[in-house]
Amino acid sequence: MCQPLDRTSRSGRSQRVDWPRFVQRISDAGRIVLTTHVRPDCDAVGSQLAMQAILEALGKEATIVNAFDLPRNLAFLDADGRLNRLERDVPAAAIEQYDLLLILDTTAWAQLGAMAEVVRTTRVAKAVLDHHVSGDDLGAELFKDTSAEATGRLVVEAADHLGIPLSPRIARPAFAAVATDTGWFRFASTDAETFALAARLVRAGACPDEFYRVLYENDTIARLNLIGRVMARAVTEEGGRLIHTYILRDDFLQTGAEPGDSEDIINMTLTVGGTEVAVILIERKEGNFKVSFRSRSHVDCSRLAERFGGGGHKAAAGAFVPGPLSAAQAEVLDAVRQAMQ
Repeated sequence: MCQPLDRTSRSGRSQRVDWPRFVQRISDAGRIVLTTHVRPDCDAVGSQLAMQAILEALGKEATIVNAFDLPRNLAFLDADGRLNRLERDVPAAAIEQYDLLLILDTTAWAQLGAMAEVVRTTRVAKAVLDHHVSGDDLGAELFKDTSAEATGRLVVEAADHLGIPLSPRIARPAFAAVATDTGWFRFASTDAETFALAARLVRAGACPDEFYRVLYENDTIARLNLIGRVMARAVTEEGGRLIHTYILRDDFLQTGAEPGDSEDIINMTLTVGGTEVAVILIERKEGNFKVSFRSRSHVDCSRLAERFGGGGHKAAAGAFVPGPLSAAQAEVLDAVRQAMQ
């Protein structure tokens, strides 16, 4: 039987964001720039696009500027080409002409990529809208609710408090944000009000079947080959409670896969019966490794990630660690084993 989640109701939870202050922040700004984390997911990109639509409905000038090109698997979200790349499309100096820099879905310096220097040095007022537990002091006004299942929910709540009705342009990316950050409504963060939110977004124009097909039934043979290679080297420990694997840059080159093709592979390892904690290390072109943690036990992934300068949620978190692989694996797995005791 499904057990009720041990947390406050959504109505009580929403008070954790000072919405009157957020509304004032938005009202005071005529030109707003939006950014999010590198290695983006649907929650990051979907929240940006939905927030941009909300701001434009208010008559604001809203520009999205990121330190990445959108991965192939998320290109469907930005069919109109609204995402800009820092320096290539929008110079860093141009951001100084805005009234507010709104950072979505992260409070970690390491996740901002090249935008970190902009955030660090800008004289523009800064604010964060996020749902992650851990993070850094970005020198921004914080609007955070760590019990929200996705930043996409907070964007919808922002629309409600700003008096903007949900349109297809808001609902579609917001639904993608919420659906994917809840593992398509299967994670423990999902409750009855998550489904109520999803219903609102579908009524406003979101298309679940279309999104699921594009996200999960649209693989390339290169991604399938990458998955096979990574799964073949998966190792279990601690009586099967811990599973871990890794991806090297050569794996991308030899299979023809793209970095974005590694998305969700760690969740596949959790399908092994008896698994409580999963870890994957992904080599980056910079020579270090992106580490992702997943847990369905007492192990707190956010605390594990914090040990390596990262962050996230109790059930899912990430960080970056220096190479080589042998050293990175040893350090990370030692920390995980200790946490599992």
